[in-house]
Amino acid sequence: MEDLCKPSMKFFTDQEICYADILTPSEVRARIEVAMLNFLKILTSPDPAISDLPLVNRKTSNRRVSRGVLTDDSSIFLSRSFCTRSLMRANAAKAFIRVWKVMEMCFKILLQEKRTTQRELFYKLLCDSPDYFSSQLQVNRTIQDVVSLLRCSRYSLGIMASSRGIVAGRLLLQEPDKEVVDCSECGSSGYAISGDLNLLDRLVMKTDARYIIIVEKHAIFQRLAEDRVFNQIPSILITAKGYPDIATRFLLHRMSQNFPELPIMALVDWNPAGLAILCTFKFGSIGMGLEAYRYSCNVKWLGLRGHDLQLIPEESLVPLKPRDLQIAESLMSSEILQEKHREELALMVQSGKRAEIEALYFHGYDNLGKYMAKKIVQANYI
Repeated sequence: MEDLCKPSMKFFTDQEICYADILTPSEVRARIEVAMLNFLKILTSPDPAISDLPLVNRKTSNRRVSRGVLTDDSSIFLSRSFCTRSLMRANAAKAFIRVWKVMEMCFKILLQEKRTTQRELFYKLLCDSPDYFSSQLQVNRTIQDVVSLLRCSRYSLGIMASSRGIVAGRLLLQEPDKEVVDCSECGSSGYAISGDLNLLDRLVMKTDARYIIIVEKHAIFQRLAEDRVFNQIPSILITAKGYPDIATRFLLHRMSQNFPELPIMALVDWNPAGLAILCTFKFGSIGMGLEAYRYSCNVKWLGLRGHDLQLIPEESLVPLKPRDLQIAESLMSSEILQEKHREELALMVQSGKRAEIEALYFHGYDNLGKYMAKKIVQANYI
């Protein structure tokens, strides 16, 4: 298959950086056809053999971080290192076949000019090939294998993002041929972010905000939107209701491109999971290393942070869970973590405690907005 990596994109000792293209349906179908023809060519050669599928290695060891020279922007990339799916190895044979099954399904979807979610694709494959697919995780991993093989984005394969995200505040949005939506009038429910990345890419956006604030939790977002905090702090509020989905990250990235003068800040719990969520918005995820740079933004950490614990009753602090310690260990071993973030994480582990945003309500329900405003005015973020 043709080499789809740009040779000019080199970082770190001249290692080539691999990425996923955004392609038209016909271009994706052509790449699937080329993969199949190459496979058949080997089978029908004078010395027939079952070839391996060369996939870009998505392990942490193959991760690289590209840091901006003149900006604070950083994102995760994958270097030109490969792993394989082989029919000849017993432990990889089913994974090999799953790649072809998913490519076949994507080919049909693109031919029909349709789109599907990962969940819908799982049920289609479960009915079509029950011997090879038994869990959503298998489908998700195989989709990433296909992205690695064809070097095209998930959206190019006809797979839509399932979005949980919502946005509120000082933002006007207009979909093609639709009325303008004023996100400040959407109430605590906010404006639901579509999973159609093509639609999000065509949104017309206007704002008079001065800040973009990522809110980790849906309940906190609702409280802030209900209190119209975006009028006290001229801002756009956005949440993915926990770990960020692709559509929410995509819209945030678009806002960062459209409004480059607006600082982006994150309000997350003071625990390893909160920091992991912030890092995903900031750098992207290793599992989507071929596409991560398309969704990364320069995100500052507004709160909660270690010095905020003095504002919280001791009784509100709860012990770290084993899962928290696992996330902390993973973050500590990563080169993406900035020094100040690393210090915060070390303090969490050392104290053995975690704090949730809701603990600030101890001083009254309006305290959270005052807390945010004070930190922003004092530029107290990292």
